[in-house]
Amino acid sequence: MEQRIKTFNEYTRYIRVRSAPEDKFVEFDFAIGYPELFVELVLPRDAFKVFCEHNNVVHMDSDMIRQIDEDMIKWRFGEKGHR
Repeated sequence: MEQRIKTFNEYTRYIRVRSAPEDKFVEFDFAIGYPELFVELVLPRDAFKVFCEHNNVVHMDSDMIRQIDEDMIKWRFGEKGHR
């Protein structure tokens, strides 16, 4: 059975908010398809809301965040989960 390749628009868009709720600007990570491959973005609160609606984003859950953070530490310091 042949597996169909997803089109670009079919990939899930992920976000991870890094700023505090009371901050004027929202700092966040944005990924398409692969949560571990993200860009860091900053938008005013109203623009962030529109951005999220337009991209139908999924908030990264705590397990995704933990795995990404552990992998970043591994690449930075050489051992997964250890500084």
